[in-house]
Amino acid sequence: MNFLNKYIGALYLPARFYGAMGLCIVLFVLSFFIPDMYAFVIVFFWVFMVLLFVDYLFLFVNGKPPSARRITADRFSNGDENKVELQVKNNMLFKVDMEIIDELPVQFQKRDWRLLHRFRAAEQKNILYKLRPVMRGEYEFGRIIIYVRSLLGLLKRRHNIDATEVIPVYPSFLQMRKYELLSQTTIQSEPGSKRMRKIGHSMEFEQIKEYVRGDDVRSVNWKATARKGSLMVNNYTDERSQQVYCIIDKGRLMKMPFGGLTLLDYAINSTLVLANVCLQKQDRVGLMTFSNKMGSLLAADRKPIQRENILQLLYNQETAFLESDYEMLYMQIRNRIKHRSLVVLYTNFESLSGLNRQLNYLRSIAKHHLLMVVFFENTELHSLSHLDARNVEEVYIKTIAEKFEFEKRLIVKELKKHGILSILTPPEKLTINAVNKYLELKARQAI
Repeated sequence: MNFLNKYIGALYLPARFYGAMGLCIVLFVLSFFIPDMYAFVIVFFWVFMVLLFVDYLFLFVNGKPPSARRITADRFSNGDENKVELQVKNNMLFKVDMEIIDELPVQFQKRDWRLLHRFRAAEQKNILYKLRPVMRGEYEFGRIIIYVRSLLGLLKRRHNIDATEVIPVYPSFLQMRKYELLSQTTIQSEPGSKRMRKIGHSMEFEQIKEYVRGDDVRSVNWKATARKGSLMVNNYTDERSQQVYCIIDKGRLMKMPFGGLTLLDYAINSTLVLANVCLQKQDRVGLMTFSNKMGSLLAADRKPIQRENILQLLYNQETAFLESDYEMLYMQIRNRIKHRSLVVLYTNFESLSGLNRQLNYLRSIAKHHLLMVVFFENTELHSLSHLDARNVEEVYIKTIAEKFEFEKRLIVKELKKHGILSILTPPEKLTINAVNKYLELKARQAI
């Protein structure tokens, strides 16, 4: 059985074989009407058979199977381009063409993925491609399948290389690394951000130093000046160890998809980046999730392990298809968060009436904490509202889209009227807008 699988089961006939056989059949048919062609057709047929036999010897007798392996990271980043590398080597002593198929995880739904490469004798190639997952979870890669064909191209041999592995897809840690260095600046300098003037200065003492021209004379430490005999000033730094809680709504409205990702995934990716920036600023970060019932809770801390704790907790979050319970959220915040904190609530409101049902609970939270509500623009409605209407139906569609867009702006005004901070953002700009708002609040010493 192994013999048959090796020498017959791995044999495949390419299009060139069927083309040559078809040509032989046509020539035999023509030679029936033109007898003088028969001798030429017989020679042509046997030359084809000899070449077929030679091709078989090259591939199955003298040919060594190629080697291949897949090189990937230990985990993928959700919503980002992740690099995958295939290391393929031709172990034969002659030039071949290879058709390479990597069995991708079913989540990508790519059933026609293949690469065509020509390899010289004993040549090795590193083939790089990228994958963009849009769901968290485990992604299982299968075999690497290689069809080898000599330059004659009359036969193909299939090689199956076992490369099965499972790669977990985590929230976007690539974005976290991207913003890690940028978090040292006051405000991010990407398009759409603005630099805020810092009001006053922090009162968290850092050190006493000698006065130099340009120092604030109001910071002169007269006692130290008397002891030292020269002007000494107090140096202050941004306040640290302030509490920041990211709260993620997992209700039905967070299931809406934009750009392949759900709103919940956008919120999770943004939370991971914002938590990392807060830890860089020496603030204590906590996490809470909720829907119709309480979800996960991670107490605020600024230890280095907190970043990994947040990543692991966000990995398994899923959307619930029920209405979120804001009354329960308020009670949990009152019971669990004892100190005044910056509470960043990732949620979504599609109408003013939807906000009004939950406004009393949001106002109650804002009495004890600095509440910032982050919700989303509907980018599809935005594109519809800016279309040129050419008939009555398109006029109605454009008017309805503009109405819903206007309601989103009314939600922002209603929250502002009650002293609640808000961010209305397109999903793709959520991370940069949330980070900028946090840095702005830090600069204004609003926390």
